[in-house]
Amino acid sequence: MAAGLGSLVWCFGPPVALCEAPKAKEQSKDSGGLFQKLMDPKSKERQILQGVGAILGSTSEMDYESERTIGESLALEGFRRYGMPVNNPIIQKYVNLVGNAVARNSLRPKIPYSFVVVDSPLQNAFSCPGGIIFISEGLFKTIRDEAQLAGILAHEVAHVGHKHALQSIQRAQFFQGVGKITAATMKGEKGKEFEAMIGNLQETLFDKGLDQNMEFEADKSAMETAYRTGYDPVGIIEVLKALKKIEAQSKKQGSWFSTHPPLSERIRRCEAEKGQYPDAGSLVRLPERYQRANTMTP
Repeated sequence: MAAGLGSLVWCFGPPVALCEAPKAKEQSKDSGGLFQKLMDPKSKERQILQGVGAILGSTSEMDYESERTIGESLALEGFRRYGMPVNNPIIQKYVNLVGNAVARNSLRPKIPYSFVVVDSPLQNAFSCPGGIIFISEGLFKTIRDEAQLAGILAHEVAHVGHKHALQSIQRAQFFQGVGKITAATMKGEKGKEFEAMIGNLQETLFDKGLDQNMEFEADKSAMETAYRTGYDPVGIIEVLKALKKIEAQSKKQGSWFSTHPPLSERIRRCEAEKGQYPDAGSLVRLPERYQRANTMTP
């Protein structure tokens, strides 16, 4: 990194000083012209700059209510695709107990989180902006103890913390000039743009998956969050390995296997992080509590 910065300084430093005088004057004149145009509120250059700023600012500074509105719109599609909540309040309460425990030790501990187990045999989990997190019954039953469940939920909580889904729609047409979602922005042409933006985000979350680097970042954050909560951070690695064992005979479309990066690479990267937690083996696993919740009926 230091070598890279040094190269950057070298590239931009010496050439200016060593350039022939006429060329230097020409560059200075061009730069001065551009700056003058940017100072003019009516110039094309100034309007372009303001437009870019509005788009970047709208998502990075979006208020929580607007983020939650986007999340709830996506959650409705999640229920349509993956089924309704499992009709077992014991399991739902248990998953919310574990999920909110890791959320309190996450990047965004102060927003409200909701966790729901949906009636789907597919192995998958996903999060919507604002803190609505789904885990399928198929994935829930693949898990063997509470540390593993905490790792998976912490991975989804990390996506909310890093605002990964929002980053993927940062340049959507809808956000141009919109910093807050209100009843007014949901009508007319803006309403159509909102629907288009939600449709694109649905495709990203449920079909294509998020950027691979976002998934790797969420894995790393999940191990840290699980550790800070008191769970063995190796739990998520064990789930990834269990999924790899059943990958060949599992349905791919709409599952963890189609919306997440290759398991081998994720396992390799997570294994490399294990050295950060030398006392991981002394932390809790709680297999009995997980099994009790998994087998109890209301």
